[in-house]
Amino acid sequence: MIKRVVEFLFEVGMLKRSPRTGYQFLGSGGESVADHSFRTAVIGYVLASMEPDADRTKVILMCLFHDFPEARTGDHNYVNKKYVTVDEEKAIRDQVHDLIFGDEIISLAHEFNRGETFEANLSKDADQLDLILELKEQLDLGNPHAKEWIPFALKRLLTDSGRKLGQEILTSERDSWWFDKRADWWINGPKNG
Repeated sequence: MIKRVVEFLFEVGMLKRSPRTGYQFLGSGGESVADHSFRTAVIGYVLASMEPDADRTKVILMCLFHDFPEARTGDHNYVNKKYVTVDEEKAIRDQVHDLIFGDEIISLAHEFNRGETFEANLSKDADQLDLILELKEQLDLGNPHAKEWIPFALKRLLTDSGRKLGQEILTSERDSWWFDKRADWWINGPKNG
């Protein structure tokens, strides 16, 4: 039993080395599936926190688990999906066989993929909002193609909270969290007491 858990944890580690493939078409940027899943989970936490009736734990777990199959299948972007059929169901069943928590992971993956619950929709929005953040970062760094992709990602948002965050992302600069251009600190430096 414990050996099977360790094998699963090694497999999940593959997501750190599995690139998200859409960047080859965007022409700039890049991240691993694990990078994407981490921020998606944080976004899911934020979205679920904005919604008093949402099951925050379920949203976070769906966000963390939604791309587990990609450890076996690789990431398939929208162009790939026109030509390649991936059996995510088989991949996730094989990943979690003989694990005491396997049924929960399968259940959450199914809920995410069906998109029939509020929590699934929040999780799907978190997935898209991570993409929108990445695209806005690439746009701010000078990639004009990112601007063409953003409207499609915005149209995939399912909840009011997701749409509000999406619009705010577009009006914010990627470095505004640390670079206050109105502060004189950038001219005078820090004041040492």
